[in-house]
Amino acid sequence: MTTGHPMYLAMLADGPRGRQGTRDYPGRMTSPTASTSDVVDLLALVAHLEATAFLRLAGAAAAAPEPEQRLYLSRMAGATLARQERVLTELGRLDAAQAPEARMFTFDHVFDDYEARTAPSSWWEEIMKSYVGHGVAEDFCRIVVDAVDPQTRAIVCEVLDGGSASAESIELVAAAARQDEVLAARLALWGRRLVGEAMSVVQSLLVENEFLARLLEAAITRRDGDQAALAAPGVAPEVVPEDRAAWLFSQLTTAHTRRMERLGLAA
Repeated sequence: MTTGHPMYLAMLADGPRGRQGTRDYPGRMTSPTASTSDVVDLLALVAHLEATAFLRLAGAAAAAPEPEQRLYLSRMAGATLARQERVLTELGRLDAAQAPEARMFTFDHVFDDYEARTAPSSWWEEIMKSYVGHGVAEDFCRIVVDAVDPQTRAIVCEVLDGGSASAESIELVAAAARQDEVLAARLALWGRRLVGEAMSVVQSLLVENEFLARLLEAAITRRDGDQAALAAPGVAPEVVPEDRAAWLFSQLTTAHTRRMERLGLAA
């Protein structure tokens, strides 16, 4: 899997620069402010993630082999709609000129290729697809949301934290994997395929949506400033390297490894 898209690298390789030239952030301490338009677009993407999660969970619930699993997944699906409504409400507060749903629908086809390339062959693979694929997208949103205002950031983080990575959903897969070594091996292999395809989705989102590249750069600049503020006197702060793409996908890969470890599966 290739994660360094030439266009994306050209947008980010020089760090806090843009078409207007170099912008000075002395000591990397001053954080750029995300525009309202970029914040609204991010909220629209998060709302779409919740809509996608609902459809996947509802489908998994309908096909669940046990009634307890069906009930649990149905409740999870219902919870995604509540989280989506919260995001849409905030979206409408920030942008009254356009219906929140219309903003959300602009991302309606971003996962089409991913869906086509990751058709599950079993119910357990469908559950893993929700956990792994959706998890990578959530991790990406957690990184770029650092660029927005505290109120919006708190809402987005709360929505993301209430998603598919709950303790119950983790145990659902982990327990099945512990009881069936063949299933565990298949799910581990499936997880590797899913993360590769999910990373490609993130790459495409960055290339096709300049607001995400701007938010990522702003989030990195803010992170570097925070690291500098926390560094001990005379100690160089840990900053993000100039290869932003490599750093981003390293962060996403690390998060995926932890996710698989929680399932007791090899990443």
